Amino acid sequence: MSVTILAIESSCDDTSAAVIRDGYLLSNLIAGQSIHMEYGGVVPELASRAHQANIVPVTDTALKKARVRADEIDAVAFTRGPGLLGSLLVGTSFAKGFALSREIPLIEVNHLQAHVLAHFILDKGGNNRVPEFPFLCLLVSGGHTRIISMQNHSEMTVLGNTIDDAAGEAFDKCGKVMDFPYPAGPLIDKLAATGNRHAFRFARPRIKGHDFSFSGLKTSFLYFLRDALAEQPDFIEMNKADLCASLQHTIVSILVDKLVKASKQTGITEIGIAGGVSANSGLREALRKEGLRRGWNIYIPHVSYTTDNAAMIGIAGYFKYLRGEFADQDIIPLARY
Repeated sequence: MSVTILAIESSCDDTSAAVIRDGYLLSNLIAGQSIHMEYGGVVPELASRAHQANIVPVTDTALKKARVRADEIDAVAFTRGPGLLGSLLVGTSFAKGFALSREIPLIEVNHLQAHVLAHFILDKGGNNRVPEFPFLCLLVSGGHTRIISMQNHSEMTVLGNTIDDAAGEAFDKCGKVMDFPYPAGPLIDKLAATGNRHAFRFARPRIKGHDFSFSGLKTSFLYFLRDALAEQPDFIEMNKADLCASLQHTIVSILVDKLVKASKQTGITEIGIAGGVSANSGLREALRKEGLRRGWNIYIPHVSYTTDNAAMIGIAGYFKYLRGEFADQDIIPLARY
């Protein structure tokens, strides 16, 4: 029997709806919010208001693009958390209302687990290569940096976590120091392509185990620029590409080194990356090279699955549907989950 899932994602500033049938993606619509750029970061109140305006048209378009009627949906999956509470509340309320009106099951999904499960989305036009278990995944975004071991679609163990800032935050905050627009990560990636990654050296924290730390790197970068600008006021403009290349190389090296350590300790050679920062070309290339050198089976998600999207919520919801894991109508969103 065919299973069709409507998925809703509203954890931060992207409103997204997707339709998945039997693990295959039929549609995946995302409405972004450019209003936050002028503030240098996401403003929670503005984000939740934009979600309220976007969620109905985005869902309607997703259903039409998938050529699926509302009465063909078997269950509604939604992001319960973690995320901005106001944003999560919009998606949760919409999903509950849709499920209640259609008298179909409601499925709550952990946003971080969904990022990892994005590797299992099937595409009718793709090669549909998915990881074998056990699977080791580096989840790296603006708010999280973790190494996760997957035993199956539902069992995940966090082997390492950031003890302060996430890698994506390091990109954005260092970019802000250089007066880059928010989010700075994509621009740093673009400029790094023409720079010398060995031009400058920045602090690389030595944290035991598989945990991460990026606060020291941010401070090192800030003080380096402070001293350089005191001697040469146009230092950033004259060295923009080299600064970006050196910063990106430092962050990527920290991430990959920890991933290598986790692989050695666990013996897992099925290796992947997920999350917004997994779109970074430097990280992707470093993982490919490390994979060839160590005999890993590498899994790098399509760029459209790296940022916040409902397709990953849908595939997570699909696996939960198969296991019969449904939520009650009194469920509430969680900022920390």
